[in-house]
Amino acid sequence: MGDSTARAAPSRRFPPGPQSAARARRFVRAALAEAVPGAAPGLLDAAELLTGELVTNAVLHAGTEVAVSAARAGGGRMRVAVVDGRPERVLVPQGYPPYAGAGQGLALVARLASRHGVESGADTKAVWFELGPGEAPGPSAWEPPAPPAGARGTVVLVDVPGALYAASQQHRHVVLRELRLAAAAGNDLVPPAELATAHDAGNMISACVAAALRDETAEGEIRSLALAVPPDAADAVRTLARVLDAAEEAAREERLLALPALPRSRVFHRWLFGEITAQLSGAHPTAWTVVPREPGDGPAEPAPWDPGQVGTSRVPTVAADEQNRIIAVNGPAADLLGWRADDLVGQRLTAIMPEHLRERHLTAFMSLLLSGTPRLLGRSVPLPALHRDGRLVPVRLFLQAQETADGRTVFVAQLSPRASALGPASPHTGGRPAVQAPAAAREAASAPGPAAVREPAPTGEPASAGEPAAAHGAGTGPAAAAAAPTADQVGEQAGEQAAEQAGERAGDQGGATVLSALAGLSLLARTGAEIGNAPDLDVGLQRIGRLLTERLAEWCAVDLFTEDAGVERACVARRGPEEPCSEDFRGRLPPPTGAARGPLARALSGAGPLLLTEPPQADPTSPLDADYRDLFERLGAASAVVAPLRARREVIGALTVARGPRERPFTEEDLRLVDDVCRALALGVDNARLYQETRNIAERLQRSLLPVLPEIAHLEMAARYAASSTTAQVGGDWYDSFVLPSGDTALVIGDVAGHNLDAAIAMSQLRSMLRGIAVDRQEPPDAVLRRLDTANHTLYREATATCVYGVLKGPAQGPWQLIHSSAGHLPPLLVTDDGRARFLEDGSGVLLGLDPVTPRPRASDAVPANATVLLYTDGLIERRDESLDDSMERLSRFVTGLAREPLNVLCDELLIGLGADSDDDIAILAVRPAPPS
Repeated sequence: MGDSTARAAPSRRFPPGPQSAARARRFVRAALAEAVPGAAPGLLDAAELLTGELVTNAVLHAGTEVAVSAARAGGGRMRVAVVDGRPERVLVPQGYPPYAGAGQGLALVARLASRHGVESGADTKAVWFELGPGEAPGPSAWEPPAPPAGARGTVVLVDVPGALYAASQQHRHVVLRELRLAAAAGNDLVPPAELATAHDAGNMISACVAAALRDETAEGEIRSLALAVPPDAADAVRTLARVLDAAEEAAREERLLALPALPRSRVFHRWLFGEITAQLSGAHPTAWTVVPREPGDGPAEPAPWDPGQVGTSRVPTVAADEQNRIIAVNGPAADLLGWRADDLVGQRLTAIMPEHLRERHLTAFMSLLLSGTPRLLGRSVPLPALHRDGRLVPVRLFLQAQETADGRTVFVAQLSPRASALGPASPHTGGRPAVQAPAAAREAASAPGPAAVREPAPTGEPASAGEPAAAHGAGTGPAAAAAAPTADQVGEQAGEQAAEQAGERAGDQGGATVLSALAGLSLLARTGAEIGNAPDLDVGLQRIGRLLTERLAEWCAVDLFTEDAGVERACVARRGPEEPCSEDFRGRLPPPTGAARGPLARALSGAGPLLLTEPPQADPTSPLDADYRDLFERLGAASAVVAPLRARREVIGALTVARGPRERPFTEEDLRLVDDVCRALALGVDNARLYQETRNIAERLQRSLLPVLPEIAHLEMAARYAASSTTAQVGGDWYDSFVLPSGDTALVIGDVAGHNLDAAIAMSQLRSMLRGIAVDRQEPPDAVLRRLDTANHTLYREATATCVYGVLKGPAQGPWQLIHSSAGHLPPLLVTDDGRARFLEDGSGVLLGLDPVTPRPRASDAVPANATVLLYTDGLIERRDESLDDSMERLSRFVTGLAREPLNVLCDELLIGLGADSDDDIAILAVRPAPPS
């Protein structure tokens, strides 16, 4: 074999079982120690290690008897060869990290051996290596993995996320390895023939993807790939899918050492296998980014872990590893929680959780790792965080899993404050920005530009410098913006159209042409989806920056007008590991003036898109021009395009995309694509700002409406309010409690129809009227509701609402009685401390606003000591695909299991367990009488 002068090599055969790796290691060490007297222990250790890896590979992937030989070679080197009986199974080198497990030895051989190679015969395949004293590893002799020979079909994978693919592939190989070892021990979790087919299919997919990645010139985390797949591979891939499903079930039942895959990896594998089998049957491609997913599967944008994005985000963000330790915290999160960011890094995640939630968090976290079943992952959940001074901070938590480049998982939590605004789009001003460019900047549009700045030829669209064109798809006011399709809808529709058109061309033109045609359509679809799906504008711009630097440019910048007609650099993104800190470039820019004649000033006044074939010239009298030139000098650019961002017929900012000297320069053919990107981006920015304005107003109103619960010695009380995760931060739901002049305690829960500011205003007035009537009249609940209905009907004829008004009577030592009446509201739930539960359904009447003269019923129910009375609104339980009876039964079971927990625990668990992702507002009021100890 090879060019060595190997002497007669001792050889030994080993069965295809897991014990063979250890036996082969011992055999090789003994044989080499005898063949090469005085060999350095380090060389013997290396030979032993590499032998174990190659034998493990042969056991896992060949499944035949293995012959191992070890001898002295020429030049005093050691030589080891591992021979199996499956020459048709080509080597597939993997780039796994060292902790990924045994059986990844091809990479280790390439790094440690002086020489190495593979030789295949008619019936055998031999993998060999040589080690020599003082010799550095030679060049890698492994051939890049190639798709199987023979006829091939083209499978186009659109928007493949690199980090998620790596993590899913690693988990796939780990699970298949365990199944192989289990089969060797006589435990066939799946039929042996199916397992062998699954191994072959998994290696085939790995080889095809590796070959496509080698041929793919585009850089970035998200890319589209054309796989050359055997046309008859569909059945084998279906078998692989069945085997992995069986393995996942075994892992969840703890019959494997491997843990189950996280939800997004499972969904990704289903998409990957489905694309291969469907396209081999003639179907069109479907992009990963438009595949619908359930909460817990992760967002449409499968973000890789990037520590830098945590630091630069203005959304409070905390990241933790698989050991539940905090690994990154940004400034806004540290400020929100009262810590220095460096002091939180390294602590357990429970350091920022209320004590009553810590045990439940650890239980849910371990359950996720052990079962792959998420509780909070991918969901928007209202709950409290713990400030360093001990007080609770109401937040809405959005938790997602991200993958590192080497396949590990990082959990990233965004904490949106629920009782305070997230902050304006600009750090310097609040509200929505001015949409009219300053007069000085508008004047600059008509100024002649330098020779290196080119404007596109007319295309028939309104692009006058003095009259900015309307944004594509945008209306003329807030109503039009609110009625626009969501980013999910836009992204899905555009992605489907791109995939359909690509599929039609695939049969005639092949994978390379398909990918070229898909690039622009996919970029436009992703642009709208990224900005629309982000929790706020800052995060959306970061995602856009990453997308554009992956697919279009080496770096990009987004500059936006502020409310006071200033300009803010809202985002700077650059491709590559050595990118400078974007915080160095972000912030307030010099204001546009009459002296500003540079490309940015012209774009801000509506001119463009402009093609720059050299760095922009700077007028010494214009600080804005000088700042723009400084940006180019620090980031470097050989060509660039700067274009205005227009929304509702006004310029709101500008986008700059630039490429370095080693990349293809921008040309006039790229201007239309950049302009289209600007249209999608501008629409998303404008909608985000309008939405933020609504949230800011709503949250200020919310703070004024949430009551402070009375402190009563013999009563434990707790309440929660959570706005819908899909609407403004306030609505028509409310709770209230106050002490009547008689000493009794009033309990109120209500819901005004609607999810907007009008509903919130009507709710606040109803609440105030109810308080006044109840305190002034001190009548039974039914009479109070009748008077409230009369007032409501007189003042707000079209407003309807539901309400429960109850009075808890009784001395401090008990007994207690709840007198209550309901105006069309869901019945209170009474749960005793021994777990018995019943709904208090008596006392139910019609809604407020329907007929104020209709008599209202009244009910009275005894409330035992330590029993819990729970008042709630329908957002907590109602689901579109579930009957109300089933919803109420689910609530009853849930509360019964928490009957003895403190009320703060009960309320938070209700929001986590039942209220996550609710598309309705939620109000909860819980009271528990307890005699003095």
